[in-house]
Amino acid sequence: MSASLANELAARFGAAAVEVALPRGETTLEVPAGEWVAACTALRDAFGFDTFIDLCGVDYLGYGNDEWDTDGVSAQGFSRGVEGRGPGRFKWGERPSHQVGEPAAVAADTLEGKRFAVVLHLLSVRRNLRLRVRCFAADNSLPVVASLVGVWPGVNWFEREAFDLFGIIFEGHPDLRRILTDYGFVGHPFRKDFPLIGNVEVRYDAGLKRVVYEPVTSVEPRVGVPRVIRDDARFATAEGERGGKILDREARR
Repeated sequence: MSASLANELAARFGAAAVEVALPRGETTLEVPAGEWVAACTALRDAFGFDTFIDLCGVDYLGYGNDEWDTDGVSAQGFSRGVEGRGPGRFKWGERPSHQVGEPAAVAADTLEGKRFAVVLHLLSVRRNLRLRVRCFAADNSLPVVASLVGVWPGVNWFEREAFDLFGIIFEGHPDLRRILTDYGFVGHPFRKDFPLIGNVEVRYDAGLKRVVYEPVTSVEPRVGVPRVIRDDARFATAEGERGGKILDREARR
């Protein structure tokens, strides 16, 4: 079914816009920002994707830069393989960076192409098909994508969440305001250049008898360890050691 859907989409939107991930057969359609609403309307009316499942934002800053050395198999686990200030290891006002050239040389994370994208997941109940649709904002400094509330009303709060966490502006949204963070929150916490420690810390001031907000001073940047699924080498190592001992005993005979 995924091949048939991919052919239908390619005939309507062009083969370059369609990607099928194998072996899972997941189909992705990439749509230019200027055609976002028209393409989604066609997906609903002409392709039968009547049900909206999910919408989220994506920040591709630093995409492909690997902060941890996870190659090879070792009983010692894995360790940070590069220098620089990777995700979560920089403070407010600093920029995430990665290692380049010499081990001691670092460079700020940059992105040659487009940085922010909106990803939409759709379901056709009648055809029993699922589709992933992606749209990149044209401007990295001010990401703007048209709202889909007029196509699927249920997208309303999802677009507000993407605006709150990624700073993506949904043009034409009826009530675009923060939905998860506080009203006075500064920045967008799911952006890759936003520090995990945040920009302010909160404490209760006994003298003022109220909660006060201050710049972060007592919190150190946190370090996230990636989840990497690898082959367990302990069994192979034990078998190798066992084989070596057998050979050693036979040699002594």
